Amino acid sequence: MSDYPIALWSFNLGRAPDSAEAFAGQIEEGLKRASAEGARLLVLPEYLIECCLAFKPDGLPPEEEMSFLADVGTDLIPMLRSLPGKYGVSLLAGSMPVKTAQGITNTAVLLTADGREIRQDKLCLTPFEQSPDTWHLTPGNELKTFELDGLKTAILICLDVEMPALSSLLAKQDLDLLLVPSMTEKPSGYHRVFGCAKARAVEMMCAVGVCGVVGRSKGTTQNDTNYSGAALYLPCEEEFGYTGVGAQVPPTGGENGEEPFLIASVPLGQLRELKSGKAEVWPGAWTADHVKIRAD
Repeated sequence: MSDYPIALWSFNLGRAPDSAEAFAGQIEEGLKRASAEGARLLVLPEYLIECCLAFKPDGLPPEEEMSFLADVGTDLIPMLRSLPGKYGVSLLAGSMPVKTAQGITNTAVLLTADGREIRQDKLCLTPFEQSPDTWHLTPGNELKTFELDGLKTAILICLDVEMPALSSLLAKQDLDLLLVPSMTEKPSGYHRVFGCAKARAVEMMCAVGVCGVVGRSKGTTQNDTNYSGAALYLPCEEEFGYTGVGAQVPPTGGENGEEPFLIASVPLGQLRELKSGKAEVWPGAWTADHVKIRAD
């Protein structure tokens, strides 16, 4: 395989479905579009499911929103499970709260076209996500790698991609593709996540696909704004045009219904050739084990 086409959809939370069934139908629209444009994978953002606050019960306290959305997610996933096989497009259905014995996690759910379900918990939670006065979530403790259509793949959710410690772990895994669903309130958050995603492509000599929600969910009490775009980042090599940007859609707040949808191809053959020793200066999965810190 020389190229692997993917779709990155910065879903607008203002779509405001009136049920889990309606939400599943909206996601199916994206799968149809991705399939028609030749993509093998559709990536949706972090907390995409927050748009379902549009049909939350009257009087639901803000601190119970995650529990409500976790129940919506439990209903939603079975509705989506057959769609990747139907359209021949694997679906990263964003991330959603999931109830576990340890608490509620923020978990990305990937449904593959060959019938598998792969889950990745967010590992580094924001202060807001952890606060007992708001969402009171529990971080995960396992980072998974997996095969997807012949590509070695992993998922880092939003803030996780900003953590060099996680990048150092993944550098040893010889990834082809890193997926980053995100939710960022302001341009500052967008630039943190997308800037770090680009850095990960350089460090690991792999492709990084990133997209975030835009717009405002009807019924939200927590996130009045969401600002993001979509991008496929590549190593900063001559073969890819020097800049490290494979393809991108500019960020937006989605206030006027904007909804970035990007089709881009992972140049898998070229990436693997560069990893074999043909990159300009890339040292491989370099560690600083021989380096000591000295304070003078």
